Amino acid sequence: MTPSLRSSNENSTSGFPEVEFGRSAGGFFVAGVGDTAFAMLPASEGRHYLATGWRIRRPLAEWTRSDFYGHCGELTDEAAFRAKVLEQAEHAREKRALARQEVRSTAQTPWGPSQGATVFADGVTCHPTASHGGFHLSPERNCKVDARLRAADGFYEEDECWAIVAFTFPDLFTSFERRSAERIIKDSFPDAWEEITGNVLAAGQSREKDRRAFEAEHAADWIVVSAIRADYKKSFVEVIATPGGRRGVGSEERRFLVPADEYVIGRFGFVIDPDRHVVYGSPSSFAGWQGSEDHEITVPPPRRALAHAGSPPTGPAAARPHRPADLSTHDGTDAETTVARVELSSREGSGWERLSRALPSHLAALTAERQPEICALSRKLARQDLAIARFLERHGGCLDGRAA
Repeated sequence: MTPSLRSSNENSTSGFPEVEFGRSAGGFFVAGVGDTAFAMLPASEGRHYLATGWRIRRPLAEWTRSDFYGHCGELTDEAAFRAKVLEQAEHAREKRALARQEVRSTAQTPWGPSQGATVFADGVTCHPTASHGGFHLSPERNCKVDARLRAADGFYEEDECWAIVAFTFPDLFTSFERRSAERIIKDSFPDAWEEITGNVLAAGQSREKDRRAFEAEHAADWIVVSAIRADYKKSFVEVIATPGGRRGVGSEERRFLVPADEYVIGRFGFVIDPDRHVVYGSPSSFAGWQGSEDHEITVPPPRRALAHAGSPPTGPAAARPHRPADLSTHDGTDAETTVARVELSSREGSGWERLSRALPSHLAALTAERQPEICALSRKLARQDLAIARFLERHGGCLDGRAA
Protein backbone atom coordinates (compact mmCIF):
# COMPACT_ATOMS: atom_id res chain seq x y z
CA MET A 1 0.00 0.00 0.00
CA THR A 2 1.34 3.43 -0.89
CA PRO A 3 2.16 5.48 2.21
CA SER A 4 0.48 8.84 2.83
CA LEU A 5 1.99 11.94 1.31
CA ARG A 6 2.52 13.04 4.89
CA SER A 7 5.19 10.38 5.33
CA SER A 8 8.46 11.66 6.68
CA ASN A 9 11.59 11.75 4.59
CA GLU A 10 12.91 8.72 6.39
CA ASN A 11 9.82 6.78 5.31
CA SER A 12 9.87 7.77 1.63
CA THR A 13 9.06 4.60 -0.26
CA SER A 14 8.43 3.26 -3.70
CA GLY A 15 5.31 1.25 -2.83
CA PHE A 16 3.77 2.18 -6.18
CA PRO A 17 5.99 0.84 -9.00
CA GLU A 18 8.61 3.39 -10.02
CA VAL A 19 7.08 6.11 -7.81
CA GLU A 20 8.68 7.57 -4.71
CA PHE A 21 6.94 10.14 -2.52
CA GLY A 22 8.49 12.32 0.15
CA ARG A 23 9.23 15.81 1.40
CA SER A 24 11.90 18.14 0.13
CA ALA A 25 14.47 20.13 2.05
CA GLY A 26 11.97 23.00 2.00
CA GLY A 27 9.16 20.87 3.40
CA PHE A 28 7.00 20.73 0.27
CA PHE A 29 5.71 17.47 -1.19
CA VAL A 30 7.80 15.84 -3.93
CA ALA A 31 7.78 12.65 -5.95
CA GLY A 32 9.99 10.88 -8.44
CA VAL A 33 8.86 8.86 -11.46
CA GLY A 34 11.92 7.49 -13.21
CA ASP A 35 14.00 10.47 -14.32
CA THR A 36 11.17 12.95 -13.84
CA ALA A 37 10.73 14.84 -10.59
CA PHE A 38 7.48 16.40 -9.37
CA ALA A 39 6.77 18.94 -6.67
CA MET A 40 3.73 20.61 -5.20
CA LEU A 41 4.93 24.20 -4.99
CA PRO A 42 3.13 27.11 -3.33
CA ALA A 43 1.72 29.93 -5.44
CA SER A 44 -0.01 33.18 -4.52
CA GLU A 45 -3.17 33.37 -2.41
CA GLY A 46 -2.65 29.98 -0.82
CA ARG A 47 -2.73 28.09 -4.11
CA HIS A 48 -0.33 25.41 -5.33
CA TYR A 49 0.86 24.17 -8.68
CA LEU A 50 2.51 21.08 -10.11
CA ALA A 51 6.17 21.66 -10.99
CA THR A 52 8.56 19.32 -12.77
CA GLY A 53 12.28 18.74 -12.91
CA TRP A 54 14.58 16.26 -14.60
CA ARG A 55 17.21 13.83 -13.35
CA ILE A 56 17.78 15.19 -9.88
CA ARG A 57 20.48 12.82 -8.67
CA ARG A 58 20.03 13.47 -4.95
CA PRO A 59 17.70 12.00 -2.32
CA LEU A 60 14.22 13.54 -2.18
CA ALA A 61 15.01 15.07 1.20
CA GLU A 62 17.71 17.20 -0.47
CA TRP A 63 15.60 18.55 -3.32
CA THR A 64 15.09 22.32 -3.38
CA ARG A 65 12.74 24.64 -5.21
CA SER A 66 15.47 25.64 -7.66
CA ASP A 67 15.53 22.06 -8.98
CA PHE A 68 12.12 22.57 -10.60
CA TYR A 69 11.32 24.59 -13.69
CA GLY A 70 8.24 23.13 -15.41
CA HIS A 71 4.73 24.39 -14.64
CA CYS A 72 1.92 21.88 -15.25
CA GLY A 73 -1.17 23.54 -13.84
CA GLU A 74 -2.73 24.21 -10.48
CA LEU A 75 -3.28 21.65 -7.73
CA THR A 76 -6.15 21.80 -5.31
CA ASP A 77 -4.62 19.66 -2.57
CA GLU A 78 -2.23 16.84 -1.74
CA ALA A 79 -4.61 14.21 -3.11
CA ALA A 80 -4.59 15.99 -6.48
CA PHE A 81 -0.79 15.97 -6.40
CA ARG A 82 -0.74 12.24 -5.77
CA ALA A 83 -3.26 11.61 -8.56
CA LYS A 84 -1.20 13.58 -11.08
CA VAL A 85 2.00 11.77 -10.16
CA LEU A 86 0.38 8.35 -10.38
CA GLU A 87 -1.19 9.28 -13.71
CA GLN A 88 2.24 10.11 -15.07
CA ALA A 89 3.66 6.88 -13.67
CA GLU A 90 0.94 4.92 -15.46
CA HIS A 91 1.67 6.86 -18.65
CA ALA A 92 5.39 6.08 -18.41
CA ARG A 93 4.79 2.35 -17.92
CA GLU A 94 2.31 2.13 -20.81
CA LYS A 95 4.60 4.09 -23.09
CA ARG A 96 7.47 1.75 -22.37
CA ALA A 97 5.23 -1.22 -23.15
CA LEU A 98 4.41 0.29 -26.57
CA ALA A 99 8.10 -0.04 -27.49
CA ARG A 100 8.33 3.12 -29.58
CA GLN A 101 11.61 3.38 -31.45
CA GLU A 102 13.88 6.41 -31.46
CA VAL A 103 15.66 6.75 -34.81
CA ARG A 104 17.89 9.25 -36.53
CA SER A 105 16.15 11.37 -39.13
CA THR A 106 16.78 14.49 -41.19
CA ALA A 107 13.49 14.27 -43.06
CA GLN A 108 11.97 17.53 -44.25
CA THR A 109 8.77 18.55 -42.48
CA PRO A 110 6.53 21.65 -42.67
CA TRP A 111 8.32 22.87 -39.55
CA GLY A 112 11.87 22.36 -40.79
CA PRO A 113 14.29 19.42 -40.87
CA SER A 114 13.67 16.65 -38.39
CA GLN A 115 16.11 16.39 -35.49
CA GLY A 116 15.41 12.75 -34.87
CA ALA A 117 12.18 10.80 -34.91
CA THR A 118 10.03 8.47 -32.83
CA VAL A 119 8.47 5.61 -34.76
CA PHE A 120 5.12 4.71 -33.19
CA ALA A 121 4.36 2.08 -35.83
CA ASP A 122 4.93 1.46 -39.50
CA GLY A 123 3.83 4.65 -41.26
CA VAL A 124 3.33 6.65 -38.03
CA THR A 125 6.34 8.82 -37.14
CA CYS A 126 6.71 11.78 -34.82
CA HIS A 127 9.30 14.41 -35.80
CA PRO A 128 10.71 17.10 -33.49
CA THR A 129 12.33 20.13 -35.14
CA ALA A 130 14.14 23.25 -33.95
CA SER A 131 10.92 25.27 -33.99
CA HIS A 132 7.96 22.90 -33.75
CA GLY A 133 7.12 19.32 -34.62
CA GLY A 134 4.42 16.77 -35.18
CA PHE A 135 3.40 13.52 -36.80
CA HIS A 136 3.75 12.30 -40.34
CA LEU A 137 1.50 9.54 -41.61
CA SER A 138 2.23 7.45 -44.65
CA PRO A 139 -0.36 7.65 -47.46
CA GLU A 140 -1.77 4.29 -46.39
CA ARG A 141 -2.14 5.41 -42.78
CA ASN A 142 -3.44 8.84 -43.74
CA CYS A 143 -6.27 7.30 -45.73
CA LYS A 144 -7.62 5.86 -42.48
CA VAL A 145 -8.06 9.31 -40.96
CA ASP A 146 -11.64 10.55 -41.19
CA ALA A 147 -11.97 12.94 -44.13
CA ARG A 148 -13.31 15.67 -41.83
CA LEU A 149 -10.01 15.65 -39.93
CA ARG A 150 -7.54 14.49 -42.54
CA ALA A 151 -4.54 16.60 -43.58
CA ALA A 152 -3.85 16.21 -47.28
CA ASP A 153 -0.07 16.07 -46.81
CA GLY A 154 -0.20 13.65 -43.89
CA PHE A 155 1.46 16.05 -41.41
CA TYR A 156 -0.19 16.77 -38.05
CA GLU A 157 1.41 19.43 -35.86
CA GLU A 158 2.13 18.75 -32.20
CA ASP A 159 -0.06 21.34 -30.44
CA GLU A 160 -3.52 20.15 -31.48
CA CYS A 161 -3.47 18.02 -34.60
CA TRP A 162 -1.49 15.21 -33.00
CA ALA A 163 -4.79 14.37 -31.30
CA ILE A 164 -6.22 13.42 -34.69
CA VAL A 165 -3.55 10.74 -35.01
CA ALA A 166 -4.27 9.44 -31.51
CA PHE A 167 -8.01 9.51 -32.19
CA THR A 168 -7.51 7.49 -35.37
CA PHE A 169 -4.96 5.00 -34.00
CA PRO A 170 -5.73 4.74 -30.25
CA ASP A 171 -3.85 1.45 -29.84
CA LEU A 172 -0.57 3.31 -30.45
CA PHE A 173 -1.06 5.67 -27.51
CA THR A 174 -1.22 5.48 -23.73
CA SER A 175 -4.38 5.96 -21.69
CA PHE A 176 -3.21 9.42 -20.68
CA GLU A 177 -2.54 10.38 -24.29
CA ARG A 178 -5.92 9.08 -25.40
CA ARG A 179 -7.70 11.12 -22.72
CA SER A 180 -5.73 14.20 -23.72
CA ALA A 181 -6.48 13.61 -27.41
CA GLU A 182 -10.20 13.26 -26.78
CA ARG A 183 -10.20 16.51 -24.84
CA ILE A 184 -8.36 18.31 -27.65
CA ILE A 185 -10.65 16.97 -30.38
CA LYS A 186 -13.69 18.16 -28.44
CA ASP A 187 -12.08 21.53 -27.74
CA SER A 188 -10.65 22.25 -31.17
CA PHE A 189 -12.68 20.19 -33.66
CA PRO A 190 -16.14 19.98 -32.11
CA ASP A 191 -18.06 19.79 -35.41
CA ALA A 192 -16.08 16.76 -36.57
CA TRP A 193 -16.39 15.14 -33.15
CA GLU A 194 -20.16 15.50 -33.13
CA GLU A 195 -20.56 14.19 -36.68
CA ILE A 196 -18.25 11.22 -36.15
CA THR A 197 -19.53 10.15 -32.73
CA GLY A 198 -23.14 11.30 -33.04
CA ASN A 199 -22.87 13.04 -29.65
CA VAL A 200 -23.72 16.71 -29.20
CA LEU A 201 -21.31 18.66 -27.00
CA ALA A 202 -23.06 20.76 -24.38
CA ALA A 203 -21.90 24.11 -23.04
CA GLY A 204 -18.62 23.66 -21.18
CA GLN A 205 -17.62 20.54 -23.10
CA SER A 206 -15.83 22.26 -25.98
CA ARG A 207 -13.66 25.32 -25.83
CA GLU A 208 -14.28 26.12 -29.50
CA LYS A 209 -18.06 25.88 -29.17
CA ASP A 210 -17.95 27.99 -26.03
CA ARG A 211 -15.79 30.56 -27.84
CA ARG A 212 -18.28 30.79 -30.70
CA ALA A 213 -21.14 31.25 -28.24
CA PHE A 214 -19.20 33.95 -26.40
CA GLU A 215 -18.39 35.82 -29.60
CA ALA A 216 -21.98 35.63 -30.83
CA GLU A 217 -23.31 36.87 -27.50
CA HIS A 218 -20.82 39.75 -27.29
CA ALA A 219 -20.41 40.63 -30.97
CA ALA A 220 -21.50 44.23 -30.31
CA ASP A 221 -19.91 44.58 -26.87
CA TRP A 222 -16.56 46.13 -26.11
CA ILE A 223 -14.01 43.44 -25.27
CA VAL A 224 -10.56 44.20 -23.90
CA VAL A 225 -7.64 43.50 -26.24
CA SER A 226 -4.91 45.13 -24.15
CA ALA A 227 -4.55 46.20 -20.52
CA ILE A 228 -2.04 47.94 -18.28
CA ARG A 229 -1.98 49.18 -14.70
CA ALA A 230 -3.08 52.81 -14.77
CA ASP A 231 -0.26 55.08 -13.60
CA TYR A 232 -2.56 58.09 -13.53
CA LYS A 233 -5.43 56.40 -11.67
CA LYS A 234 -4.29 54.19 -8.84
CA SER A 235 -6.27 51.01 -8.15
CA PHE A 236 -7.52 51.05 -11.75
CA VAL A 237 -6.58 49.14 -14.89
CA GLU A 238 -6.46 51.07 -18.15
CA VAL A 239 -7.67 48.95 -21.03
CA ILE A 240 -8.10 49.18 -24.78
CA ALA A 241 -11.23 47.50 -26.09
CA THR A 242 -12.72 46.90 -29.52
CA PRO A 243 -16.19 45.79 -30.64
CA GLY A 244 -16.35 42.04 -30.27
CA GLY A 245 -12.62 41.95 -29.44
CA ARG A 246 -11.76 42.28 -33.12
CA ARG A 247 -8.21 43.29 -34.02
CA GLY A 248 -6.47 44.64 -37.07
CA VAL A 249 -6.81 47.48 -39.51
CA GLY A 250 -10.17 49.24 -39.27
CA SER A 251 -11.01 48.01 -35.77
CA GLU A 252 -12.26 50.87 -33.65
CA GLU A 253 -10.55 51.24 -30.30
CA ARG A 254 -11.64 52.91 -27.08
CA ARG A 255 -9.96 53.20 -23.73
CA PHE A 256 -11.72 52.48 -20.45
CA LEU A 257 -10.85 52.50 -16.78
CA VAL A 258 -11.72 49.34 -14.87
CA PRO A 259 -11.31 48.95 -11.10
CA ALA A 260 -8.39 46.60 -10.53
CA ASP A 261 -10.40 44.32 -8.26
CA GLU A 262 -12.99 43.87 -11.02
CA TYR A 263 -10.54 43.11 -13.79
CA VAL A 264 -10.69 39.32 -13.87
CA ILE A 265 -10.20 37.93 -17.36
CA GLY A 266 -12.54 35.13 -18.32
CA ARG A 267 -11.81 32.32 -20.74
CA PHE A 268 -12.34 34.51 -23.79
CA GLY A 269 -11.74 38.03 -22.58
CA PHE A 270 -13.03 40.79 -20.34
CA VAL A 271 -16.30 42.39 -21.43
CA ILE A 272 -16.72 46.09 -20.75
CA ASP A 273 -19.85 47.10 -18.84
CA PRO A 274 -20.69 50.57 -20.24
CA ASP A 275 -22.75 51.36 -17.15
CA ARG A 276 -19.78 50.80 -14.83
CA HIS A 277 -16.56 51.27 -16.77
CA VAL A 278 -15.75 54.84 -17.74
CA VAL A 279 -14.57 55.81 -21.20
CA TYR A 280 -11.13 57.28 -20.59
CA GLY A 281 -9.59 60.16 -22.49
CA SER A 282 -6.94 61.45 -20.11
CA PRO A 283 -3.17 60.79 -20.12
CA SER A 284 -2.41 57.18 -20.93
CA SER A 285 -0.06 54.54 -19.58
CA PHE A 286 0.04 52.92 -23.03
CA ALA A 287 3.12 54.03 -24.96
CA GLY A 288 1.22 54.14 -28.24
CA TRP A 289 -1.34 56.55 -26.82
CA GLN A 290 1.00 58.91 -24.97
CA GLY A 291 0.99 62.42 -26.35
CA SER A 292 -2.25 61.91 -28.27
CA GLU A 293 -4.64 64.83 -28.17
CA ASP A 294 -8.17 64.19 -27.02
CA HIS A 295 -10.95 65.51 -29.23
CA GLU A 296 -14.31 66.71 -28.06
CA ILE A 297 -17.00 64.56 -29.59
CA THR A 298 -20.72 64.18 -29.16
CA VAL A 299 -21.50 60.92 -27.45
CA PRO A 300 -24.88 59.21 -27.81
CA PRO A 301 -26.61 58.16 -24.58
CA PRO A 302 -26.82 54.55 -23.42
CA ARG A 303 -29.40 52.24 -24.95
CA ARG A 304 -31.76 52.75 -22.03
CA ALA A 305 -31.91 56.50 -22.80
CA LEU A 306 -32.43 56.04 -26.54
CA ALA A 307 -35.81 54.47 -25.91
CA HIS A 308 -37.28 57.86 -25.03
CA ALA A 309 -34.86 60.22 -26.70
CA GLY A 310 -37.40 61.08 -29.34
CA SER A 311 -34.85 61.74 -32.05
CA PRO A 312 -31.69 60.05 -33.31
CA PRO A 313 -28.32 61.29 -32.03
CA THR A 314 -26.63 64.08 -33.91
CA GLY A 315 -23.02 65.14 -34.40
CA PRO A 316 -19.98 63.00 -35.22
CA ALA A 317 -21.54 59.88 -33.70
CA ALA A 318 -24.37 60.04 -36.23
CA ALA A 319 -21.85 60.30 -39.07
CA ARG A 320 -20.49 56.86 -38.15
CA PRO A 321 -23.52 54.55 -37.99
CA HIS A 322 -21.30 51.50 -37.47
CA ARG A 323 -20.23 52.80 -34.07
CA PRO A 324 -22.11 51.30 -31.10
CA ALA A 325 -24.55 53.74 -29.55
CA ASP A 326 -24.09 52.81 -25.92
CA LEU A 327 -21.20 55.05 -24.96
CA SER A 328 -21.89 56.74 -21.62
CA THR A 329 -19.91 59.25 -19.56
CA HIS A 330 -21.44 57.88 -16.35
CA ASP A 331 -22.12 61.36 -15.02
CA GLY A 332 -25.69 60.53 -14.04
CA THR A 333 -27.29 62.62 -16.80
CA ASP A 334 -29.99 61.30 -19.07
CA ALA A 335 -29.81 63.90 -21.84
CA GLU A 336 -30.26 62.97 -25.48
CA THR A 337 -26.59 63.65 -26.07
CA THR A 338 -23.74 64.27 -23.69
CA VAL A 339 -20.55 66.09 -24.52
CA ALA A 340 -17.49 64.29 -23.24
CA ARG A 341 -13.81 64.36 -23.90
CA VAL A 342 -13.00 60.89 -25.11
CA GLU A 343 -10.06 59.56 -27.01
CA LEU A 344 -11.19 57.36 -29.91
CA SER A 345 -8.86 55.76 -32.39
CA SER A 346 -11.67 55.96 -34.95
CA ARG A 347 -11.28 59.73 -35.11
CA GLU A 348 -8.05 59.16 -37.02
CA GLY A 349 -8.51 55.61 -38.19
CA SER A 350 -7.12 52.53 -36.51
CA GLY A 351 -4.14 52.42 -34.20
CA TRP A 352 -2.11 50.99 -37.09
CA GLU A 353 -2.94 54.00 -39.25
CA ARG A 354 -1.94 56.41 -36.49
CA LEU A 355 1.35 54.58 -36.09
CA SER A 356 2.00 54.71 -39.84
CA ARG A 357 1.64 58.49 -39.85
CA ALA A 358 4.01 58.79 -36.92
CA LEU A 359 6.75 56.79 -38.61
CA PRO A 360 9.20 58.18 -41.14
CA SER A 361 7.77 57.75 -44.61
CA HIS A 362 10.25 55.11 -45.74
CA LEU A 363 9.80 53.06 -42.57
CA ALA A 364 6.03 53.33 -42.80
CA ALA A 365 6.15 52.14 -46.41
CA LEU A 366 8.35 49.19 -45.48
CA THR A 367 6.11 48.24 -42.58
CA ALA A 368 3.02 48.50 -44.75
CA GLU A 369 4.67 46.24 -47.31
CA ARG A 370 5.35 43.61 -44.66
CA GLN A 371 1.98 44.00 -42.94
CA PRO A 372 0.65 40.62 -44.17
CA GLU A 373 3.66 38.90 -42.60
CA ILE A 374 3.20 40.87 -39.37
CA CYS A 375 -0.46 39.86 -39.25
CA ALA A 376 0.44 36.22 -39.94
CA LEU A 377 2.99 36.26 -37.12
CA SER A 378 0.43 37.81 -34.79
CA ARG A 379 -2.01 35.03 -35.61
CA LYS A 380 0.67 32.43 -35.01
CA LEU A 381 1.50 33.92 -31.61
CA ALA A 382 -2.20 33.95 -30.75
CA ARG A 383 -2.45 30.26 -31.67
CA GLN A 384 0.57 29.50 -29.50
CA ASP A 385 -0.96 31.36 -26.56
CA LEU A 386 -4.16 29.38 -27.03
CA ALA A 387 -2.25 26.11 -27.19
CA ILE A 388 -0.40 26.96 -23.97
CA ALA A 389 -3.67 27.84 -22.25
CA ARG A 390 -5.23 24.55 -23.35
CA PHE A 391 -2.15 22.65 -22.20
CA LEU A 392 -2.33 24.19 -18.73
CA GLU A 393 -6.10 23.65 -18.56
CA ARG A 394 -5.62 19.95 -19.09
CA HIS A 395 -3.23 19.84 -16.09
CA GLY A 396 -1.37 17.17 -17.95
CA GLY A 397 1.34 16.83 -20.51
CA CYS A 398 4.03 17.36 -17.91
CA LEU A 399 6.01 14.45 -19.25
CA ASP A 400 4.70 13.91 -22.74
CA GLY A 401 1.38 15.71 -22.83
CA ARG A 402 1.57 16.11 -26.59
CA ALA A 403 2.70 12.58 -27.25
CA ALA A 404 6.09 13.72 -28.36
